[in-house]
Amino acid sequence: MYKLLLVDDEPAIRAGLRNHFDWMAYGIEIAGEANNGVAALELLEHQGIDIVMTDVRMAKMDGIALSREIRKRFQDIKIVFISGYDDTDYLKSALQLNAMDYIFKPVNMDELQKVVEKVIAELKASEVRQLVLQDMQVKMRESLPLLRTEFFMALIRREITSDGALEERSRFLELRLPADASYGVIVISVDNSASVIDSYSEKGWRLISYAVQNIGQELIHKHMEGYIFQSQTEEYTGILRAFGSAEMFGDRLIALASDIRDNLLRWLRISVTIGVSQQVKQLRSLADSYDQAREIAARRWYLGSSRVITVDSLEENDGGGYSFGQKQREQLLACLKAADESQLRLLLDDIFSGLSRNRSDGIHYGRNVCLQMLLLSDQLLLGLNIDSPLVESMEDQWKLLLTKETIIELHGMLEGHMLSVCQRIQEKRTGKTFKLAERVKEIIEERYSDNQLTVGLIAKEVFLTDSYVSLLFKQETGQTINDYLTEVRIEKAKSLLSESDKRLNDICQEVGFSDIGYFRKLFKRHTGLLPKDYRQRFM
Repeated sequence: MYKLLLVDDEPAIRAGLRNHFDWMAYGIEIAGEANNGVAALELLEHQGIDIVMTDVRMAKMDGIALSREIRKRFQDIKIVFISGYDDTDYLKSALQLNAMDYIFKPVNMDELQKVVEKVIAELKASEVRQLVLQDMQVKMRESLPLLRTEFFMALIRREITSDGALEERSRFLELRLPADASYGVIVISVDNSASVIDSYSEKGWRLISYAVQNIGQELIHKHMEGYIFQSQTEEYTGILRAFGSAEMFGDRLIALASDIRDNLLRWLRISVTIGVSQQVKQLRSLADSYDQAREIAARRWYLGSSRVITVDSLEENDGGGYSFGQKQREQLLACLKAADESQLRLLLDDIFSGLSRNRSDGIHYGRNVCLQMLLLSDQLLLGLNIDSPLVESMEDQWKLLLTKETIIELHGMLEGHMLSVCQRIQEKRTGKTFKLAERVKEIIEERYSDNQLTVGLIAKEVFLTDSYVSLLFKQETGQTINDYLTEVRIEKAKSLLSESDKRLNDICQEVGFSDIGYFRKLFKRHTGLLPKDYRQRFM
C-alpha cells in the first residue's frame, strides 16, 4: 500500500478528498492529514509517506515552502498541488520543484482519477528503477574484487599517471590509497611454479590462488595497511602504505613478507620467494616499486628459493660475469670420455660457481649453458654408438630445464645427467648394457608402498622426462609404468591377505593405496574377487 498525506487548511476540502474518492482501489491509504506545512513536516518525519497532496496557499508554511523542504529531505516523495484558479503564479513556482501534477479547486473527481493514475504509474516506475539500481549495486559489489585487480594491474603497468584519476578510481573502488602517500611493494613468487601449478586442476589452482590472497590479506591487516592481488599466474603482489620512518617501514615489510612465506608453507604447502622493494613517495610511482620488487624476487636464481629478499641483494658481484666457452666444453668432454666422475663433479662445481656470478638475467644464461652441456653429452653418446635412453629430444630437455628456477636445481639436474652419461660410457667399455625397464622395476620394488610414488618421481630417478620414460618402458615391457606399479601392489596385497591376519585398512596403506574404496575396486578388477572374499578363499 502507498501512503498519502493530505495537507490543506480547509477541513471541508480534506474531508471531501478523504470520503469521496476510492483510494483503496489504487492501493493507497490516507496515512495522515495536516492543516499547514509545519504540521505536515512533523508527520513526514515519523511516517513513511509516498504521496503528498497539498494546498498551495496556507498559513505558517505554504505549499511551495513545504515542497522545497520535502525536496531537501525526502526526494522520493511524489507531490500533487491543489490550487484555486487565481494561483497561477504559485503553480509556476510549484512545477519548478518537480511536482507531479496539480488539481484546481473545486476538485473534479475525473481529473483527480487521472492525476492519481499518473502518480501510481510513476511510483511503480520508481520501484522498478530502484530494483534495477539495487541489482546493479549487488553485481558491482560482486565484481569489486575483479575491478580492484584491474585497477592494481593498471597501476603497476603505468596506465594511470594522473593523481586526480588515481584518487577518483580509489574512491570508487573503496580503496584507501591516497595519491600523495608513500608506498612499498612485495612480490610473492611461487617456487617451482611450473611443476606446482601442473599438479593442480584449473579449478584447484584457482582455489589455491584464492587461499594465497586470503592468507596474504589477513596478514597485511595484521601488520599494516594494504592490499594483495594476483599479478600473474604464479605471482602475487602486495601494495603497502608506508607510515613512520623509511627504516621502520622497511623492517615491517620484511616482517610481513616472512610471515606470509611461513604461513603459505604451513597451511598450503607452497614454497614462495618474496622480493621486498624500497619505499616510493607517491602512488603513481608504484610501478617503479613493483619492478624493483620483481627483480629482487628473481635473484633466487643464485640466492636460493623460499627466501625473503631485500634490495641489498641487488648489489653486483665484483667478480664480474662468467662465460661458458670452448675451454669448458673441452674439459667437459674429456671428463665424460674418461668416465671420471670425481673430476666431472669438480668441473661442474666450478662451472656453476661461475654462473652464480651472473646476477643480471643469470637464470636465462644458466639454462642456455645447461642446454649446451646436454647437447655435448648427447652428441658424445651418439658418437660412441651408445644406444641410451638418456638421448632425449631437445624439446623435452628444454622443457625440463625451464622448470628449474635456481642455480642449485640446475646444478643438481646437470650433475645427475652427466653422471649417468659416465655410467653409460663405463658400461659400454665393460660390456654391460643399460636396461631402463630393469631400473624402473627396481625403483617400484623399493618404493611401491609410497602412495606418493608417481611416474614423475620415477622419471627424476632415471634423469628422464615423464613422457619419455613412459614411452621407453612400454617399448621394453609392453605395459605402462602405472599398470606395472598397480600389478606389483596387487600382488603384494594378495600375499598379505593370504599369509597374514592384518586388517584390510592396514594392508591397503602398506601396499601404497590411500583410498580403500579405490583399492577394493582395483583388486576386484585384477583378481575377480573383493579383498575379503580373496582372504576367505585362500587362507
